[in-house]
Amino acid sequence: QVRLVESGGGLVQPGGSLRLSCVASGTIPSIRSMGWFRRGPGKQRELVAVVAGGGVTDVSDSVKGRVTISRDDARFTVNLQIDALKPEDTAVYYCYLRDPWTDYWGQGTQVTVSS
Repeated sequence: QVRLVESGGGLVQPGGSLRLSCVASGTIPSIRSMGWFRRGPGKQRELVAVVAGGGVTDVSDSVKGRVTISRDDARFTVNLQIDALKPEDTAVYYCYLRDPWTDYWGQGTQVTVSS
């Protein structure tokens, strides 16, 4: 069973930065994709940024230019930094991993952007 554990959420003022980290454990034959999704209040879950095979990165238009995502397959980790945070970035952020057969999700970490 694969387990994903997120860290780094919290309360941040508008314009600030936040770094989220996720580490995967368990039996992982290989990683197809790894990254982050989020669900804001009253909204559906949406992609934030994901790194697929070959380092191809998919980033949501809502955060493009404000995020840096890094994936380390040797350590089974993925990190996300978001700069210039806005109140609309408030959400529960979920770590995501896809191996050759299954999608896995973390429990989520709350990010609140407010003054």
